[in-house]
Amino acid sequence: MSVSSFSTSQSPSSSQSSSSQSSPSRLSPADPAAVVTALRAAGCVFAEDEAELILSAARNPAEVRSMVERRAGGLPLEHVVGWAEFSGLRIAVDPGVFVPRRRTEFLVAQAAALAGREAVVVDLCCGSGALGAALAAGLDRVELHAADIDPAAVRCARRNVVAAGGEVYEGDLYDPLPRTLRGRVGVLLANVPYVPTGEVGLLPAEARVHEARVALDGGSDGLDVLRRVTAEAPRWLAADGHLLFETSEAQVPAAVTAVERAGLVARVVEDEELYATVVIGTRRA
Repeated sequence: MSVSSFSTSQSPSSSQSSSSQSSPSRLSPADPAAVVTALRAAGCVFAEDEAELILSAARNPAEVRSMVERRAGGLPLEHVVGWAEFSGLRIAVDPGVFVPRRRTEFLVAQAAALAGREAVVVDLCCGSGALGAALAAGLDRVELHAADIDPAAVRCARRNVVAAGGEVYEGDLYDPLPRTLRGRVGVLLANVPYVPTGEVGLLPAEARVHEARVALDGGSDGLDVLRRVTAEAPRWLAADGHLLFETSEAQVPAAVTAVERAGLVARVVEDEELYATVVIGTRRA
């Protein structure tokens, strides 16, 4: 079962009323049906599955009540239980940190196909470090580096990336990375924010309220951060190294233009089932 199956799109509604019997403060933690009822009353679409996860994660009845109350209040399930399943791994996710989306597993799969069995990997805008950790898990040998500008994300990423044998740095994009990486990176993952500023307010409350805005807001057209990443990428990529990032279908033409202006060869891959669009930029030798 995947905890991240429930993220961002299935938010409990704060406007829904519940009876005293289904109030989280009145539920009996020993009764799974009561937990399901409380979650369903709060608007959780997958109440049975969420209840199972909460009951398995809680160490005592008080924690069950606390978790249900937080979930009923709109906190993402991943923040409630403290982890998200991503590419078969259990990724630690702290409150306020961007929750890795299941569609982004497609990006990791594309990166794995390009990396071979060993690679120098950099994960920019790493958030929890899920992408780098997941890619590293599938390689025989990896030199893994990750960076994020958000201190909370960096603290969280260290729990995931260091466990994978990597290093995490705090700072703006490439700024904190060791200069010895220039010209050596085989796979550059960049899960950049790509929501246009004017559309951030339209996001589900779980993302809009509980995830850092810096992880969501991509500027006026959603591609401000991406353009900075692509402009500098050739200095860091090895010959035949690859930059991979996710974007929306509507943003593909502008994203491809940014990649090509940097001198990289661009191609686009999609997964309709996951609603995932990934652009790959390759530095040809």
